[in-house]
Amino acid sequence: MLTESALPEKRASVVIIDDDKNILELTSLILSKNGFLTYSAARASEGFDLIAHHAPELVLLDYMMPEMDGLSALQRIKTHFPDTYVVMLTGKGSEEVAVELMKNGASEYILKPFNNRNLVERLGNVLRIREIELHNHELQKQQEHLLSEIEQWNLELQKRVHEKSEALHNAQEEIVQSEKLAAMGYLSAGMAHEIRNPLNSISLFIQLMRQTTTEPDQLEYQAKILKEVERIDVIIRRLLDASRRARVISSNVQINQVIDNAIESFSPQIETKKIQVDRQYHCIPSPITADPDELEQIFTNLFLNAMDAMSGGGRLTIELFEKNSRVIVRVGDSGAGIAEDVLPSIFEPFFSTKNRGTGMGLPVAQRIARMYEGNMEVESSTPEGTTFRLEFPVSR
Repeated sequence: MLTESALPEKRASVVIIDDDKNILELTSLILSKNGFLTYSAARASEGFDLIAHHAPELVLLDYMMPEMDGLSALQRIKTHFPDTYVVMLTGKGSEEVAVELMKNGASEYILKPFNNRNLVERLGNVLRIREIELHNHELQKQQEHLLSEIEQWNLELQKRVHEKSEALHNAQEEIVQSEKLAAMGYLSAGMAHEIRNPLNSISLFIQLMRQTTTEPDQLEYQAKILKEVERIDVIIRRLLDASRRARVISSNVQINQVIDNAIESFSPQIETKKIQVDRQYHCIPSPITADPDELEQIFTNLFLNAMDAMSGGGRLTIELFEKNSRVIVRVGDSGAGIAEDVLPSIFEPFFSTKNRGTGMGLPVAQRIARMYEGNMEVESSTPEGTTFRLEFPVSR
């Protein structure tokens, strides 16, 4: 009989498959007395049913059976019940047969007639080997699971690092843009003061000339020069006022009214250039929080660019709607579009495709939009026109 250390902690079950009734009874009796739970079958098909029903730890399988040979039965058991270990019994064994059986998954090979003690000890050894191998298999599965989790964590970490790197890169670009805009602000204020001095001199000299001029044509030209000087002075005053004035942020700004005010200031150009304005206001939008003058500056820059793109006439489309607590505005023109190689640079300060452009209109407009937690981007640009998309959160 098995020693105490050799006995399994719980009763191990064994299915015995042998066409010899005496072997079945004797083997079952021996194993039962040694702590095994036994099930007997005289045919391979009956044995398969017992294995499927009881999921035994071991199968004691006769090599020579009339219905199915032991090798075929072994292969079927290992294919369908891999956790069940098979011990082969045979009375006509050879080393070649033993090697073939072991190659096909047999855990042990016992010759008939066998010694009772030897049988029990060898089955005990197979059980211990089975326990170790199944435990190792479980550890391997756990290892594979952990490796899979680690791989997922690494991918997630790489994704987060990429996202943070992108955010840092964008933040650095924002800082560079802000520094450029701030420098432009200081430069513009200083230049405005310097420009006014020669401008005043030009105005004074023209006025002196008018006192001694009698020719109507000369008087007309001088009047036009004075008008242009005055217009430049107005622009400079606006620039200085903008650099000095405090922002007036309100939480009830109606963006449709801001757009209408900006359009109104372009009435002469719209009429002169024969531009059709198509306002598609799909709703009365919720108010947003912003400085209305700064918002109007956004649309002034967009409308000015649209007018330049449609010097020979065209259609200016303004679409306004609200979605997911955000007010959305699309501003489109029917101009020739923006060249593909130029698109990535249009929001960079000082970049311009116009001979007399400053390259500050779109960067300033985008900066104002972001300042109020909004966004401004080119939604599309084709040879048939360009559409800008703006979004602003509604006032909380």
